[in-house]
Amino acid sequence: MLKLLLQISGWLIAHTPERLLRAFTAFCGDLLILLSPRRRRLVFSNLHHAFPEKPRAWHRRLARKSSRRIFETALLSLSSPYLSETRLRRIVRVTDPVIECFRHHQSSPHPLIVTSPHIAYWESLTWLALFLPFPLREFGIIFRPLDNPTADAWVKSTRERHGMKLLSRKEGLTESFRILKRNGTVGILFDQNAGTQGALTTLLGRVCSTTELPGLLAERSGAKIITFYPRRLDFWRVQFELTEIAYDGTSTGAIIALNRWLETTLTTDENLCASWLWSHDRWRHQDIPTKRFRLESKRNLLPADLAARGLTTPPRKTRLFIRLPNWLGDVVMAVPLLRALRASRPDAEITFIAKNAFLSLLAQTGLADKLIPLPKRNWRYFLFFRALRLSYPDAYLILTHSVRGDLEARLTGCRQRFGLVKHGRRRPLLTHRYEVPADFDEKNHHQLELWENLFRHFGLELPADRTPLFTSSSIKSASNAPIIGFIAGSENTPEKRWPVAHWRTLTDSILRAHPTATILLLGTTNDRAITDAIASGHSESQVQNLAGRTDLPAYMEKLRSCTALVTNDTGGMHLANLLGVPLIALFGPTNPVRTGPVFSGPHILLQPPGCPPTGGGSLNDLSPEIVFSTLQDSLRTPAAAPAISPEN
Repeated sequence: MLKLLLQISGWLIAHTPERLLRAFTAFCGDLLILLSPRRRRLVFSNLHHAFPEKPRAWHRRLARKSSRRIFETALLSLSSPYLSETRLRRIVRVTDPVIECFRHHQSSPHPLIVTSPHIAYWESLTWLALFLPFPLREFGIIFRPLDNPTADAWVKSTRERHGMKLLSRKEGLTESFRILKRNGTVGILFDQNAGTQGALTTLLGRVCSTTELPGLLAERSGAKIITFYPRRLDFWRVQFELTEIAYDGTSTGAIIALNRWLETTLTTDENLCASWLWSHDRWRHQDIPTKRFRLESKRNLLPADLAARGLTTPPRKTRLFIRLPNWLGDVVMAVPLLRALRASRPDAEITFIAKNAFLSLLAQTGLADKLIPLPKRNWRYFLFFRALRLSYPDAYLILTHSVRGDLEARLTGCRQRFGLVKHGRRRPLLTHRYEVPADFDEKNHHQLELWENLFRHFGLELPADRTPLFTSSSIKSASNAPIIGFIAGSENTPEKRWPVAHWRTLTDSILRAHPTATILLLGTTNDRAITDAIASGHSESQVQNLAGRTDLPAYMEKLRSCTALVTNDTGGMHLANLLGVPLIALFGPTNPVRTGPVFSGPHILLQPPGCPPTGGGSLNDLSPEIVFSTLQDSLRTPAAAPAISPEN
């Protein structure tokens, strides 16, 4: 049935006036862009990644031309069995370099590999023998057969009618070597996505998987390589052209040289650029969900590819958006895994989407290429995310657990949206989910471990990097005039706060033991009532009440100035831990197993007597004397030797 359909449609197209075919292909090409959202997004995404400096109008023009030329190519391929030799000669013009290349091959036989990209009218290259004034030497073309055997046999016979031989990709490799050994020619379409069987290279700055076949054939046979392609002159009017590819004789060198030629051609020749198959998922191999957070292929040619370009790391062209949590502590706890992801996908352009207040901190981590602040929550909120569609993110990792965060990602049009789904929850707007096992008891595992399972589920293999931003030696060491920081508030749960009376007792104990000490009261404006009560009765020179008086950069500087920090379980604790500040963290009702500090800087966890390791005690029962004694011990311990121990 398929064969009959191909025959009928081909005959009708061949007998339809070209002016009608021109109008039909223009209509179909425009319609494809308009009515196929997935195809439209793929084309525009590919163009935007390749040419981000070009205006949107240029992308639209190229997309329209490319789409039209797909249909022109398809109609010509279908009708070619029914086109007369006279008409074929009207369609094709052959340049002198093409004739001279094959004349030389005829007179001085040598193995020759003809590589072709998916440029409009590529199947017309099988007509070459019609336009040469001498016989064409043995010429085999490697192709992918149709799934329908009857239709495949018919298509194969029509393509071979001008003297070329089609070799099945599955079975024709051996015959290809034989042809080259007989000083014949082998043709290969070389620019398709080679999937997991290909070699890792770059094209237009983006990591992709490239077929090794031209390189393997060339290396084993010592063949000369040329690119042979049709240049569109008008509707169903083409000119055959070629370029000789210089390479170092190795398979790797051949593959890299071919990709470089294609890249140069697409960036310098707008006609050929518009004829290329931009609707092809050329860069799709690296988006396998279970391998998304690492680079992987059968062979990794990136080092050689990058060296040939004078680079040490791949350009960051894979656009990875990460929606960070809404709480400071959660953002900080995610940093070790974000570091691992940064190292695992060196080709990723990482964009963090986070609260504006966190951007200065995120900038200091150096992990993101771009930072996007969350907009104000008004009627424009979701329009903001819809506008991000024009950024064409390739993957979107969501570290929140809200429907709002999932909707934000969906509105960007990103086709891969990753997230974590807890037992009993549903997140239908995600495309790829890590389902937390029903027997995973969160209270006995750290939040970082849960996220690590998420990252590993989608391919991350590198360990979480728990190194603080700064070493303890870069922080003020203990001296006769120590600076002790207090974080006495908490953003959300009053029970997490050590009583004010205990803070005041600790303050008095510190000042008696260290008369020249300075105590910094740190926190937000909401903590002001607490810090005012602690500071009451003390001079500003001894107890500086800074709550609500610092933005995040200044807050971080004050934390770094501390010899030691005493803190509730709050975001500031995690921030200090990231900065490498020696700290004593007070846990009562909350669970240090799940939300304790994650970085390897000096830290001590204190819980009330009798409190279970997973929390549930009252901070009222944690005496100032225990905290002061622990602080004294930590001040006597060199800051470079971390003291990390949970105590009861």
